[in-house]
This record gives sequence, structure tokens and C-alpha cells, in this order.
Amino acid sequence: MRRFASSAATLPNAGKKHIYLSNTGTRFQRSAYPVDGCYFYRRINHGLGPFGKPPFMNEFADLGLSDGLQSAVASMGYETPTPIQKAAIPAVLMGRDVLGVAQTGTGKTAGFTLPMIDILAEGQARARMPRSLILSPTRELAAQISENFEMYGVNHQLSMALLIGGESMKEQEAVLTRGVDVLIATPGRLLDLIDRGSVMPMDVSILVIDEADRMLDMGFIPDIETIVGRLPARRQTLMFSATMAPPIRKLADKFLNNPKEVEVARAATTASTVETFLVAAKERDKQSTLRAVVQAEQPKSSIVFCNRKRDIASVVETLHRAGQSVAPMHGDLSQPKRMETLEAFRTESLNILVCSDVAARGIDIDHITHVFNYDVPFNAEDYVHRIGRTGRAGRKGRAFMLATPKDQKLVDAIEELTKKKIAAFNIGDAEKSREEDALTATIEAAKAQGVDAKTIKAAQKSFEQHIPAFILRAA
Repeated sequence: MRRFASSAATLPNAGKKHIYLSNTGTRFQRSAYPVDGCYFYRRINHGLGPFGKPPFMNEFADLGLSDGLQSAVASMGYETPTPIQKAAIPAVLMGRDVLGVAQTGTGKTAGFTLPMIDILAEGQARARMPRSLILSPTRELAAQISENFEMYGVNHQLSMALLIGGESMKEQEAVLTRGVDVLIATPGRLLDLIDRGSVMPMDVSILVIDEADRMLDMGFIPDIETIVGRLPARRQTLMFSATMAPPIRKLADKFLNNPKEVEVARAATTASTVETFLVAAKERDKQSTLRAVVQAEQPKSSIVFCNRKRDIASVVETLHRAGQSVAPMHGDLSQPKRMETLEAFRTESLNILVCSDVAARGIDIDHITHVFNYDVPFNAEDYVHRIGRTGRAGRKGRAFMLATPKDQKLVDAIEELTKKKIAAFNIGDAEKSREEDALTATIEAAKAQGVDAKTIKAAQKSFEQHIPAFILRAA
């Protein structure tokens, strides 16, 4: 990481300014606090643009991130930061509080995880005293954030703990005892562990409150106020919300100090080149239903999305047993394996990738013909981003979503956001149509080869009885 450890006196014109401009036009950002009497300076861009202004930030290299982070980001296929990343990352690196109005799918998670990794790169956590804290309203969202840290932090040695319900509290306490740099938690589980003395948050220097509007809807605001009351007053606070309702604004005024405010427009439309379908399924039948849909569609190149990383392996296995060319894509893959898998998918020697939302980001391939949502996404905006993987560059695409009866509210939210009813898909009709098309093509080929009408009629009868056509074999 490009850090310049020096006393302020050794850098001309530095003093206690947050930004130092060298004689060559290079800009450095000063650490928020001195360490052993020294400030740390980080290069935040390679020079100035016209009229002495910072150049337009169109690459991650311009945001002031370390070489290790830039390498991790590049290996995932990213080249250009999203609007919220352009605005938030430099502000976080400069130690400012940030108030972001952005939905899931805008890149906001990387907007705080990337700079946090660099900020926390120096220093060491003490037992039960995390150096940073990220609060998330649900287990699923907390797990997605942890996956971000795993992938982006591949070149760093940061420790992380995920505190969510439904997991062993004893195992979580054991991790905390070893000391963690990054603590990601849902409010309820965190309060339980604080009350047990397993977490002592007085060393937290960075607090992130993610999905604040959902926290409000789920009644977590009193818990958050209790947690924040246990944190040191001298800290950096980042808060993100899909909306800025009055209670959220009140919370921001209470917790944030002169924040940089960032707002990103909501993704709400799906491409006209993508046909969308809804597939009804029972929870216990989802794997067999997915196999049937994939078999009916015979996709040339497709992505299957799962909400939970732990489901990816079983989905890969069920598709592999069905004879599909399939591979997983998730944060636990080594970088060489990830690159090998992406290259196979890009060259079409691999037909199906099974991914989480986080792992799929950075996959920018135009020839994807199908998207299959094994799970209905928790956020409607994620649906828009998922199916946007197909139907690119003027090509047609098809997107399918498996939904159980308990998913109805999530489906309603998607249709409300996109202002579009998702058509029901009947697997039986689709299979029959595909077989009829195949039979028609076979008959035409047989006629071209001079097969007699009697043989063709026998083949049509075999089709009606669901016996594989044998016309070409007869020829």
C-alpha cells in the first residue's frame, strides 16, 4: 500500500492539512490521527487535471486505493468505479463521515469495504476488541458483505468475524477472542455478545450502518442506538440507506459529523431485449425444477444466481449430474481458479456459472443467453442487475426466476419496481414445444435425405409416445 509515514514537519506545506499538494502536483491524504507523533500520508492521485483540478475519476487507480486493492479489483474484472464509489471512496479515505442514499446493486458495499481495507491495513486488533464494526439488518446481507471483504481483501491480512443468528455462538466467541479487524453483525446477535462480555467495542474506529431504512422497518433503531452508545465518540461513521425518510435523517444528524452526502439514482428498468419468466416451485423441488427448466431451454451460455453461498455447491452438483457443463463462482475460489473459470466461460467451453450476487459482479460478457434465478433476490434492484447480464449488445436474452409460495412478497416488490408483470412459465409446454421444433427440423432433414413418407410417419408416432425420433438413423 502506498503509505508515506513521516512527521508533518518533513513534508513541506503539510502542517495539519488533510490534503498535501507536492511540488510535482501529486496529492497526498493525511491520516486522521498521528501515530507515535507521526502522520501517515497516502498518494490519492497521480496529478492534477486542467486548471489545477483533480482529474475525472474514471478508474480505480484514481481513487487513492493501494496497489494490492487495485490488483484485487482488477482481477474481478472491474475497470470503472460506479458513481457512489467515485464519491464515497475518496471521502472515506480522507477520514470523513459519509451519508449515502443508494440501493443494493449500485456498488455501495464496495464503496465502503475497499477504503476500509486500506485504512485497517496497519494496526492490530486486540482480543474481543474489534477495530471496525458493520451493522446489517439481515443475515443474508451480512454474509454478502463478508464475501466482499474476502474477495477484495485477498492481498491483505485482515481478520474478520461474522456475527449472525442461526450460527454457533461459541464458535463466534472463539473468533472474537483471537481479535478481529472487521466485525460484521446483525444488531440482535451483537447485543447478545456485548452483554455476555464477548465483544468490547471501545476500540471501534470505523462504524458502518448499512441499509438503515430496512433497520427502521425491522425495528432495529433502538438496538442501534444502544450499540452506538457503547462506541467511542471519536470515530468515523458511514451510513447507507435506500431512502432518506425523516427518521433516517434524524439518525444521521445524531450519529454523523459533517458527513459527505452521496445520492445515486435507483435502477428500476429491465432491458426490452430480455424476456422474463416466473417458474412456480415447491421448496423441496427447486433443484429438480431448475434442472427441468435448463433442460427445456438448452442455454448456450448462462448464469444461475443463488442468494446464499452455501447453496452454490449443491446447485452445481445437481446440474452436473444432469449432464451440464457447469462450475461455481464464489469468494472461496483461489484467484487462479477464478480466472481459469472465467476464461472457460468467456470462450464458451463452460456453459453455466453458478454464482452469488457478489461473485458475479465484474463478469462483463455479452454472449450470455440466459439468466436463472434459483432464488428470488431479497432486493428488487438485485433482480434488475441479475437479468441485465443477458440481452446485451442487441442480442435477445431470457431470464427465469424460481419462486415458492413464501416468495410472493419479494416477487410483488420486483413487479412493482419494474412496472412489469413477469409471465408464468409452464415447463411441460416448453418441453413439448422444444421437442416439436426438434421433430420438425429432423423431418425436414430426413426429407432432404430422401427418407420415405412411411418412415417419417412412424417417427411422428414414436414422438407422440415419447420415444426418441429415429428418422435420421433410419436414413
